[in-house]
Amino acid sequence: MQLIEKQYICQMIRRLLLSLLLVGCLLPLHSQRPKVGLVLGGGGAKGATEVGVLKEIEHAGITIDYIAGTSIGSIVGGLYSVGYRADDLDSLFRTQNWIALLTERDTTLTKRIVKKEGGVTYLFGFPVRRRKSDTATKRRFGLLRGDAVYHFLDSLVANAPIYRQYPSGKRRQKGRQTTSVSSKSRARCKPIPFRCVAFDIRRHQQIVLSDDSLARNMRASMAIPGGFKPVILDSMTLVDGGMINNLPVDVVREMGADVVIAIDLTQNKHDDYQSPLRFLRGLGGMVRWLVERPDFKRYNENRKLADIYINPDLGNYSVTSFSTKSIADMIEIGQKAGRQHFDELRRLAHKRTF
Repeated sequence: MQLIEKQYICQMIRRLLLSLLLVGCLLPLHSQRPKVGLVLGGGGAKGATEVGVLKEIEHAGITIDYIAGTSIGSIVGGLYSVGYRADDLDSLFRTQNWIALLTERDTTLTKRIVKKEGGVTYLFGFPVRRRKSDTATKRRFGLLRGDAVYHFLDSLVANAPIYRQYPSGKRRQKGRQTTSVSSKSRARCKPIPFRCVAFDIRRHQQIVLSDDSLARNMRASMAIPGGFKPVILDSMTLVDGGMINNLPVDVVREMGADVVIAIDLTQNKHDDYQSPLRFLRGLGGMVRWLVERPDFKRYNENRKLADIYINPDLGNYSVTSFSTKSIADMIEIGQKAGRQHFDELRRLAHKRTF
């Protein structure tokens, strides 16, 4: 009888230990959260709105695992990937003279009506014509070289918060070249995986940029055709990704995101499809066409792929609304849009999967 009792007790102990083992295996699965992808659409000055939405995403306690962006969205997303947060980007948008930066205005010539210098004709400091004999310039359409934008972005990347956090890995400037942080520093504090979209006008296809040349990639993604010189990379001639994919939800899905938050700056989605040329009036009109008229099939599919789709109502604000007041207003509009989705964001922040 005692032998039977001992066998029974041993059997129960084995079952208990097995149950505990199974529970131990399952508990880590309960603690996993879905991988969150953030998509930032293009829209020129309206990118300030994305900063406002980011404030609410942070307030909800969401951790971003992957980022994909196009045009201004590539700049917001690229900087976010290397440690700049919503408050940093807020200050950047409010204090930067975007018109002077994007137009490469020479502020030393603002009082001169017309000035020719270095083969460039300036009107009140704005470059309006380049020397026709410049064959390299003729091969690349677009008035603005984009050098000022590139060096501005390169400086921001070189001094990004994730590199400042570890002095031993901080980037050092060498003229126009920038040395990379050490591999040890990268291992300690890695950027959020980031991709941005550009359009190869030679092959008429989407190019997803993902290597370490972050400033160059952002510059390529926002190279408005006719406005900025394309970025030449290998055999590719890269311009604004808004021409092919202005809301790259598909890109962040391919990166591994389980859940996607998409911020779409596009307005008037049901505009007249038969009159695209009326958007092409001046630089501002060309940018509007890139934002409002991307590849519609891809765009509509990507909207449906987003789990949390945020489309702020920007009213009459445009891609060229870079005034101080407009920037402040659009940041507030972004926050308002984020608050409208706050319950969804909070649920996502607390979501767990098996």
